Amino acid sequence: MREAELHALYLLKNQQSELLRLWNLTLSAATATADAASFPSPPSLAPNSTSSPNSTTSRKVDRPNAPIPASTMDEFRSALIRQIKLNKQIQGALLSSHRLGNLSSEALDENGGFDVSGPGAGVCRKVDRPAERRTIEWKPKKDRFLFAICLTGQMSNHLICLEKHMFFAALLDRILVLPSSKVDYQYDRVLDINHINECFGRKVVISFEEFAETKKNKMRINRFICYIASPPCFLDEEHTKRLKNLGLSLGKIEAAWPEDAKLKTQKKRVVGDIMPKFSSNDEVIAIGDMFYADVEDEWVMQPGGPLAHKCKTVIQPSRLIYLTAQRFVQTFLGSNFIALHFRRHGFLKFCNVKKESCFFPIPQAAECILQTVEKADAPVIYLSTDAAESETNILQSLVVLNDKQVPLVKRPGHNSAEKWDALLYRNRLGGDSQVEAMLDKTICALSTVFIGSSGSTFTEDIIRLRRGWESASHCDEYLCQGELPNYIAENE
Repeated sequence: MREAELHALYLLKNQQSELLRLWNLTLSAATATADAASFPSPPSLAPNSTSSPNSTTSRKVDRPNAPIPASTMDEFRSALIRQIKLNKQIQGALLSSHRLGNLSSEALDENGGFDVSGPGAGVCRKVDRPAERRTIEWKPKKDRFLFAICLTGQMSNHLICLEKHMFFAALLDRILVLPSSKVDYQYDRVLDINHINECFGRKVVISFEEFAETKKNKMRINRFICYIASPPCFLDEEHTKRLKNLGLSLGKIEAAWPEDAKLKTQKKRVVGDIMPKFSSNDEVIAIGDMFYADVEDEWVMQPGGPLAHKCKTVIQPSRLIYLTAQRFVQTFLGSNFIALHFRRHGFLKFCNVKKESCFFPIPQAAECILQTVEKADAPVIYLSTDAAESETNILQSLVVLNDKQVPLVKRPGHNSAEKWDALLYRNRLGGDSQVEAMLDKTICALSTVFIGSSGSTFTEDIIRLRRGWESASHCDEYLCQGELPNYIAENE
């Protein structure tokens, strides 16, 4: 009995500390609102700051003149739920030495029916899809084509490029021709191409091979109208040569806005700018790489995309990849898990040249992850990362909540004894790096809560899928969102 009472006192002390923290949080929120006009914004620790590079203070990026954010209320609700759970633990501890036969403490608790279990208990609830989207119809002419060219970066960048090409194809009433695998990725290994056409109820996208068959090997891009002015269409000599090796003859290459060649950043464009420049009666046109194109961004990037269709999302993983992701979740993760995209390789230099670095020391990252774990009440984390084992081992050792380690689950290598990935290997897709990358995205998109890496297009593609599939939650965020790294190395 004495041991149970001492344990109850320990739990009560924890509850007292948490309630005081919660009280201080409400006071600081009220003060921030009242004194917003007179509260100066703190300087940010930029990569080239003259501040000491080994400063150990994690700085928040404040917005003092803004209203109290919804995240503050979510934190409030999350803390209350934690207190309800802690209170139930206290009751259980006190009653543990006073049970009557098989009568449990739950039976003696008049509030025992109040359920605070599950993914976030409402704090990390799903984000409602907007009731309406701004869309246009995609009804292409059967004999007019837009030839897709995507060159920048890896697969995630190319998918962004393709999405913008689809928007242009719809505006210009053209069928989109996907690139050949000889000059780009083999998209039909990772994407459901038939699904795209089914979403629109008509043929809107064709493969390069189908295009070649249609043209009877007399293939020509009649005109290049380049969205990017310098270099025109983002084409270099090597890629031009590879296009010609496909049997394509190329028309004149010209920029839609030659004056843009002098600009350091792309100018924002709207539909009214596009139509006069790109409308053409030529049979086949190309507009070049569109990854950097800044065109109707809010319209293009809205959940479900800018085009009218009958699906949740248009560009999505192949059926085999989707089923494999589901089997992995059933095998290793279950219905309630957090997914973390922890980008590290090449990210240190990339982040530190930005005004606000996005590369966090592992102990700081672990603290941020634990905050999300508490809100989501998830028992396991799926880790999608390119980090070295030395980094992930430290991260795992620090992700500890209530003296219990939260497992970081990485996708294991192929093992014939495990059947979750059998579909991929049976269809000769196993071991393909692009297939595995899309599999990682799909698993992350199925999670209860997602933590991404700011500045990563891999993360952005996961966010796109989550919004489209309606799996996005109110707890989704970038790693250590609103913070700066507590240590930033000097630049070279």
